[in-house]
Amino acid sequence: MDFFDQKKENKSLTTLIFEKIREDILNDVYKNDEKIIEAKVAEEIGVSRTPVREALKQLELDGLVENIPNRGVVVKGINAQDIDDIYIMRLAIEGIAAKWAIERMTDDNIKDMKEIYELMEFYTGKGDIVKFFELNTKFHEAIYKSASSRYLEHVLTDFQQFIKTTRMKSLSSEGRMEEALYEHKKILDAFTSRDKVAAVEALLNHIEHSRHNAGKILERTTK
Repeated sequence: MDFFDQKKENKSLTTLIFEKIREDILNDVYKNDEKIIEAKVAEEIGVSRTPVREALKQLELDGLVENIPNRGVVVKGINAQDIDDIYIMRLAIEGIAAKWAIERMTDDNIKDMKEIYELMEFYTGKGDIVKFFELNTKFHEAIYKSASSRYLEHVLTDFQQFIKTTRMKSLSSEGRMEEALYEHKKILDAFTSRDKVAAVEALLNHIEHSRHNAGKILERTTK
């Protein structure tokens, strides 16, 4: 993406900078406890320091950086406990998302979910984890959107971003992509039938399996 193509993205310069730095933190470009120098970031991107300063303030509100007196802005990042906490919060919240989505979703929403699932199935056959990961995110975002609650959608979309590196590693483990595809089929079937109980059960079962697999990944990487 052209960084300055704001018209295409319909986002402010501060938001674009915020998303870039957040992406770099979550992808370990910036390491935990590393200092982020405002002037250096502004020079690298080719902007003034003001939007960078505002972006760093937003990142501090998200808990990804901390402004320490006499030291400056340092990366806090996401640790193993944070990731497990996020999965537990998803278990608490996504059941609500499933119920609201089934109550409020249109036929077009279900059609979108089906199309995303079919592409997930296609790329599973190709063994393309990157494309599957992208579609996996879109599938869940389709549920959040169908729930028609901007606050819920905002929180759950952010959760997806915060654990994206761990999610990708989890999907890369042997057999997990195929297993996740099966879990998404169960979710889709429940939504297609507009069965609230089955939808909540299928969605939470998928998140619990994801949490368990992520835990194994984190356990191996922290040893």
